[in-house]
Amino acid sequence: MIDRIRDLFKTFLLIELVKGMAITGRYLFARKITVQYPEEKTPISPRFRGLHALRRYPNGEERCIACKLCEAVCPALAITIESAQREDGTRRTTRYDIDLTKCIFCGMCEESCPVDSIVETRILEYHGERRGDLYYTKEMLLAIGDKYEAQIAADRASDAAYR
Repeated sequence: MIDRIRDLFKTFLLIELVKGMAITGRYLFARKITVQYPEEKTPISPRFRGLHALRRYPNGEERCIACKLCEAVCPALAITIESAQREDGTRRTTRYDIDLTKCIFCGMCEESCPVDSIVETRILEYHGERRGDLYYTKEMLLAIGDKYEAQIAADRASDAAYR
């Protein structure tokens, strides 16, 4: 009986509303934490995994040896690789495609690569307006790797320092 009277008293005095307004008032004059994104950028974690890239050796030859480990380990089945043997007996990819609409950015492809060919960069500002825009081919991935090789190499050097 006393609990019912107490509940009725709380209901008429709007205790829950007063508690909610107290919390709102407490944060009303606190420092704002909103970031105005395009103008202000937040720091990116060194563990961030963004857009994929294929790397080349310093002599210009692509690193990928078509071992297909990244394709096998990909849990989302986002990577497709086709390979052919060259005249000198080495194997290279003829097709290396990543469907970023399927990719879950887990980093397993990067971890499984024995020659550090496929990497996930710190690039987060990319988009696609049509369905096929996020389907990256070998040439597109190599172009990204060529453009950002200095940043990728610096990230790899800092990763080695952590280990």
